[in-house]
Amino acid sequence: MKNISILAATVAAFALAVPGVAMAQNAQQQAPARIGENPNINGVWQTMGTANWNVEPHSAGPNPVADRLVGAIGAIPAGLGVVVGGKIPYNDAAQERLAQNKANPVRHDPEGACYLPGIPRATYMGYPFQIVQGTGDDILFVYEYATANRVIHMQEVGIPPIDTWMGTSYGKWEGDTLVVTTLAQGPGDVKLPAGEMIEGVTWLDRAGNYLTNTATVIERFTPRGADHMDYEVTIEDPTVYTEAWTMKMPIYRRVEENAQLLEFRCVPFSEQMLYGDLLENKEGSE
Repeated sequence: MKNISILAATVAAFALAVPGVAMAQNAQQQAPARIGENPNINGVWQTMGTANWNVEPHSAGPNPVADRLVGAIGAIPAGLGVVVGGKIPYNDAAQERLAQNKANPVRHDPEGACYLPGIPRATYMGYPFQIVQGTGDDILFVYEYATANRVIHMQEVGIPPIDTWMGTSYGKWEGDTLVVTTLAQGPGDVKLPAGEMIEGVTWLDRAGNYLTNTATVIERFTPRGADHMDYEVTIEDPTVYTEAWTMKMPIYRRVEENAQLLEFRCVPFSEQMLYGDLLENKEGSE
């Protein structure tokens, strides 16, 4: 982590030394358009960063699956983290499950099986997502990863009837900030490659950080110009954490003329990992 700090300081010093860079950073952003009284946040958006590898600060690392076979391809990039304060406040009871996740991140991560990512991970996986905001009340979020989606119900927070992979989301506007509360994220059990089943939880990253179906996730989307938003998410889950904690990062609008979501249907990519033993047995019996 010392090398990360030195690199960050060097880049910051260079930016201050070059007037053009400093001016670009301080340039006033064009105000976002509006739909009625609210900001118009329609468009294709994407994060930049390393949060999907690990939301906490982390050093670069080798490919966790096959570093000897592919070298630097798939290696983990270093990241300063997006957790305010740097550390997620897990309680003692959660440490055992956290250690299990961290010891087997590739085998246990629901992303490997192409399961829906949940909230907030869907935001910062690195794939674009689209916000569809009309003149009606509800707002639709559509994600390129696994064709996931969710409806933001613009109404008072209620009691979801069932747990689902993406939870149930309720939204409201506080000034120019869209505040979304998501409850009842209850993934099913995860099937491991060897056929073992583990209790499903919502993973926050590939490093094994997680929340459970008792979590309350509150997101805040605040436009800071025509083409970027501040994204802040606070997570409270007394079964896992000693206190509520927060992540922050920017989200950028894709501004190219042909910006659109493409298909990333990952189920076929995970079949060999999940069902390879069954496929091999079937082929051997024919």
